[in-house]
Amino acid sequence: MAGAAARAVSILSGTPWPRRLGVTAAVLGALAPFAGSPYAARHGRLDVKALARAVEREDDHVTAVELARWVKERRANLRIVDVRPAAEYDLYHVPTAERISLGALVNTRFDDAETIVLYSEGGAHAAQAWVLLRALGITKVYFLRGGLNEWLD
Repeated sequence: MAGAAARAVSILSGTPWPRRLGVTAAVLGALAPFAGSPYAARHGRLDVKALARAVEREDDHVTAVELARWVKERRANLRIVDVRPAAEYDLYHVPTAERISLGALVNTRFDDAETIVLYSEGGAHAAQAWVLLRALGITKVYFLRGGLNEWLD
C-alpha cells in the first residue's frame, strides 16, 4: 500500500497542487482503516469467565497481613494505590501508597512488571477499581480485602 502511495505522488508531481492535494487525501483516506482506532487503548475488553474464576479462587485480593509482608520485604515493583478522596488520604494512608482517584485510574500508566494493590475505606471502591483495571487488560492487580479498616485492625 505504501508503494502505491509513492507511485501516486511521483505521477502527480507535474500536476497542479489542488489535484495533488485531492489525490493525496484520497490515498490517505484509503489507508486510514488500516491505522486502527486512536481510542482502542482506552476501551477495555473483559473476559467475564476469567474474572469470575479469579473472584471464585480469591485471586482478586490480598489480606492486610500479606500486604504488610510485601511492604516490609520491599517487594519489587509493588505499587499500592489508595482510591479514597484526597482529604482521607492526607489523614492516613498505607506506607508507600500513592493516591489516584477512580476517575484518573483508567488514564494512569501501569508497567506490566508492577504488582498493583488497590485499597479504599472498606474495600468496595477498590474492588470496583480492580474490575476497571482488569477490563483494561491489567492482570497483576489486587485489592486489599477489607480495605483500610482491615489494615488498621
